[in-house]
Amino acid sequence: MTTREGRVETVTSEVFGGAMSGTSLDGVDVVLARFDGEAGAVSDTVLTVLAHVRVPYPAALRDAILAICHGQALSLPQLGALDLAVARQYVQAIRLALTQAALAPGQVEAVGVHGQTVYHQPSGPDRFTMQIGDPNTIAVGARVPVVADFRRRDMALGGQGAPLAPGFHEHWFRHPSITRVILNGGGIANITSLVPGQATYGFDTGPANVLMDGWCAQKTGRAFDEGGAWARSGQILPPLLETLLAEPYLQLPHPKSTGRELFHLDWLQGCLAASGCLGGADADVMRTLLEFSTRSVADAVQRVDSVGGELYVCGGAAMNLFFMQHLAELLPRWSVQSTTARGIAPDQVEAIAFASFARRTVHGLPGNLPSVTGARRTCILGALYSV
Repeated sequence: MTTREGRVETVTSEVFGGAMSGTSLDGVDVVLARFDGEAGAVSDTVLTVLAHVRVPYPAALRDAILAICHGQALSLPQLGALDLAVARQYVQAIRLALTQAALAPGQVEAVGVHGQTVYHQPSGPDRFTMQIGDPNTIAVGARVPVVADFRRRDMALGGQGAPLAPGFHEHWFRHPSITRVILNGGGIANITSLVPGQATYGFDTGPANVLMDGWCAQKTGRAFDEGGAWARSGQILPPLLETLLAEPYLQLPHPKSTGRELFHLDWLQGCLAASGCLGGADADVMRTLLEFSTRSVADAVQRVDSVGGELYVCGGAAMNLFFMQHLAELLPRWSVQSTTARGIAPDQVEAIAFASFARRTVHGLPGNLPSVTGARRTCILGALYSV
């Protein structure tokens, strides 16, 4: 292969995996993908998805993770047991992906394992992030090398350790003459700004699904609002929306990142009380939460470029028809589509990102973007755990 600079590079074909469990706590996603191209020239690489599996968390495990995310105290033996339980879910998912792809473990260079975030504190004197899911157990159990602990070196260099996905978006979605924004709408929404001639930046805008999913589960027993149908049936509660949009986090400059530590149902209850909407109909609260999520995203996107451009959505938000329709209404100057239009299914983007990060780590290449996280310099992300 000849690069843009005219150098002749050896074309390699390697299989890497990415394993992801996000803020929504819906389970573990694993993608196995073949990367054809020279590792240092990611923009010239051809990516082929070989397998994609999702293993939902058992209800008891999800409840246990959710409890510690909300501050429930637990003993060190309990934490250790939870760490191993999450790791075993990852092992199961990786094994299923290997079977689906008809690959032996030895044919995979490494799997990038994000782990399950249980706490993220990116500011203050004791900044840290914690993901559980022991990578040693995963490597030995799945019989594949694992790259894990992606966030903490960036934080040691003064960064927020999040979001990391813009580092992948930079390589795979940037266009030389078209402004693009990538919205990763999982539990928390984060955007990546890809403006021609400008440095990439990105940040967490606030909630995507985390409050809507929590409200839906609490009031209906369903894990999420299928297609946004329940939200569509309600009416916006203006006092509640005004209170939600007054959250100081929304006005902070980037770099910034957030999670369940801020946006949780107790926070919502406080907003309901402050706005006088505690007696509001459940469907109306749901509609207002969708308005809050889409409005905070749209405000952030409009600040990227008032002229408009192309907005590509991945994560669970891309599967919420009402969310996508309303976001397009709020952004009339933007083309709003899922990342399927750019060749990657919206439920695969984040796992593929961690496969790409694992590939860069194995080849000794940096993975973070200081313009996004605020780190003092680029760095290799994570560590390699052998079988």
